[in-house]
Amino acid sequence: MPTTRRTVLQGIGVGGAASLAGCSADSAPQTNRRRTEKATSKQQQKTVERVAADPTDIPDPISRTEPKEVEVTLRPEEVTGEIEDGVTFTYMTYNGQVPGPFIRVRKGDTVNLTFENPEENAMPHNVDFHAVAGPGGGAEATMTAPGETAHLKFKATYPGAYIYHCAVPNMDMHISAGMFGIILVEPEEGLPEVDHEFYFGQHEIYTDKRAGEEGHHEFSMGSMPREDPTYVLLNGEKYGITPDNRGSPTVQTGDTARVYFVTGGPNLTSSFHPIGNVWEKLWPEGSLTTEPQTHIQTKQVAPGSTTVATMNFPVPGASKLVDHSLSRVMRKGCLAVIEAEGAERPDIFDPDPDT
Repeated sequence: MPTTRRTVLQGIGVGGAASLAGCSADSAPQTNRRRTEKATSKQQQKTVERVAADPTDIPDPISRTEPKEVEVTLRPEEVTGEIEDGVTFTYMTYNGQVPGPFIRVRKGDTVNLTFENPEENAMPHNVDFHAVAGPGGGAEATMTAPGETAHLKFKATYPGAYIYHCAVPNMDMHISAGMFGIILVEPEEGLPEVDHEFYFGQHEIYTDKRAGEEGHHEFSMGSMPREDPTYVLLNGEKYGITPDNRGSPTVQTGDTARVYFVTGGPNLTSSFHPIGNVWEKLWPEGSLTTEPQTHIQTKQVAPGSTTVATMNFPVPGASKLVDHSLSRVMRKGCLAVIEAEGAERPDIFDPDPDT
């Protein structure tokens, strides 16, 4: 029998769109959970050197004044990579990175999405855009088995920074394993000019071993409902975006930066904080048409939401981006760094005033 979205849904025990969107009590029955775990443990994904998204890999701000059609391709890729040295994990990603690609459009644009589920995958996947005004955010329309391709067209009718994520019945597992990202819908008037833009995503991973225990970690379907993660990560790897790991983005003192931040979850709310800095202007929930909050030290960002915030860098040194639930930083890996370079400013910060 040829594989269709309908047969995929039937094969994984989904009764309809409500189940697909995670709204049905039986959307992830225990038999399907066991089937998912078995498939994950048996599959032979390609091994990749890096899954951590480059926080500087963001499309340029939009300068045009008219809407257009924008082509976007997403590929759900199941890959094996390192969470930290010596610890491997089977990630589920969009286009091989965590978080998925930063998608940038303008209000009024039409997005032509191609969703390609590679043959080498073991599982069905899809995508739910919170920027889509339509059933399931496009989840049912993009539901694909390995080897299938789906197409979706939607108009970006409201501005803001929105999460997109996988929305199959075991969506909590798929999101935890890395399937989430941001789509930015710029307002028609555009965004204020800044010197830099950065992109970070937080999620938690549940495994069958302790953090730091060497070897391959399987996904733990037992610890996830208890919300007891092994790792809490920024951009998919423990301390991934730091000088001693993948490197940190650098700025010059006096520069301004805009940070786009998404909490994939699936369960934990982030208390997003820049150590040694504040969010100069902050748009909660990614709502870009509201007046920003100013000089915010810590902002809660719930799973399935975003925030957009700006930073200034008056003195040189590291601004450490963390979840201020600090055990997640010290024990579970939730830290990234932006490094400012430039002349010292002892009138603002003097670490040794007696010399």
